[in-house]
Amino acid sequence: MDRFFKLKENGTSVSTEVVAGITTFFAMAYIIAVNPEVLSKTGMPWGAVFLATIIASIIGTLVMGLVANVPYALAPGMGLNAFFTFTVVKGLGFTWQETLSMVFICGLINIIITATKIRKLIIKSIPPMLQHAIGGGIGIFIAYVGLLNVGIIKFSPDKTAPALANPGLTIFNTSTTVLFLIGLLLAIFFLVFKFKGRLSFINKGGFVIAIALTSIIGIPMGVTTMSAATNLGQSFTELPQTFLAIFTHAGFGSLFSDPAKLPIVIITIFAFSLSDTFDTIGTFVGTGRRSGIFSQADEEALENGSGFSSKMDKALFADATATSVGALIGTSNTTTYVESAAGIAAGGRTGLTSVVVSICFALSAFLAPVVSAIPSAATAPVLVLVGCMMMSSFREIKWDDITEAIPAFFTSVFMAFAYSISYGIAAGFLVYCLTMTFKRKAKEVNIVIWIVALLFVLDFVLQAVL
Repeated sequence: MDRFFKLKENGTSVSTEVVAGITTFFAMAYIIAVNPEVLSKTGMPWGAVFLATIIASIIGTLVMGLVANVPYALAPGMGLNAFFTFTVVKGLGFTWQETLSMVFICGLINIIITATKIRKLIIKSIPPMLQHAIGGGIGIFIAYVGLLNVGIIKFSPDKTAPALANPGLTIFNTSTTVLFLIGLLLAIFFLVFKFKGRLSFINKGGFVIAIALTSIIGIPMGVTTMSAATNLGQSFTELPQTFLAIFTHAGFGSLFSDPAKLPIVIITIFAFSLSDTFDTIGTFVGTGRRSGIFSQADEEALENGSGFSSKMDKALFADATATSVGALIGTSNTTTYVESAAGIAAGGRTGLTSVVVSICFALSAFLAPVVSAIPSAATAPVLVLVGCMMMSSFREIKWDDITEAIPAFFTSVFMAFAYSISYGIAAGFLVYCLTMTFKRKAKEVNIVIWIVALLFVLDFVLQAVL
């Protein structure tokens, strides 16, 4: 084991890697309950998504650990699953089979991006402030989705209003909203309060503990119920409904059957790829610099766009492959989790950490009846706080520079206001092009940005005409 994972070379041990793996799992295990909750709103069977989430996480994380030998864990990404459900399926009207097909294509594109110089072109084309605005904007969107899921934000009918309704704060007179508040208090407590001594392990699993306690509290309140619980056997029975669904008539056969939808299909796939690609690169660079997981040569190659050394290249390839594998099984984009930083902070330095995470995910499958009983009121607080954490990207934006602030503002707020991540990206790209043009610096805008902005304009025109 030492020779395979090069433990001594990386200054670690088996025991340290095991603790790191368990730590990472506890930090990200909320996705086991949250992902089925989000994707099932598209009509996908809860049990099938539950198993697909676990299987995709196991495969992606194993590839990361055994091939790239780095301590990162993968699972269906938060933000990307919301984009899948609320923007692409509910907003744009695609079926979940068609959307899975787009996710599969996204994975193939990311593999090509990683293996060729196209990656260099795309990375260098997106201004840093737009990358940060996209990350922070997704955070706003995720938090908004969490609040809507339990009815904290309500819409009162008003025929005189432009949207025929007025948004506002709900009255906290239902068991669901009260349980949400309890869950939010618990989640904030476990996220902020730092336990010491023998209880320090709680610091890494705060979200999981908050979800568990909130669900238990919801039992006497009548919110948590086993009436619709899914057991492992039922999950396996439902899995064939999503497994390889992209190759059915409802998948690829339907996705490209309407030429009029082709522009929005292309734009949506681009939106998937953009978020997935930059989330991963940001995670690798942000956590790898201090820990020394990636060498200085890796980072210089990344920043200069000149290519990756073997270790980074394999890690990116593992991430890109995981997306397509997840789509084959039946889940949204599988991506590298920033929560891997928790395991790295605990001393994880090699792929053995990832292998331990995979084992933990495998064991979690046997808890299907319990996990499926977890109510939205218990998972929504996690969505809100994950959104809060993702908004940290905003600190990298120079808000005192109006030329940078305007495109960043439109990018982030339109994701929530338009209830669409892709339209937030559209607003950011278009306003960025206009701002640079008015500043007489249009030539400094990368041609890729102009092309994508024009594709967004074409999409809006087609929607208006058709």
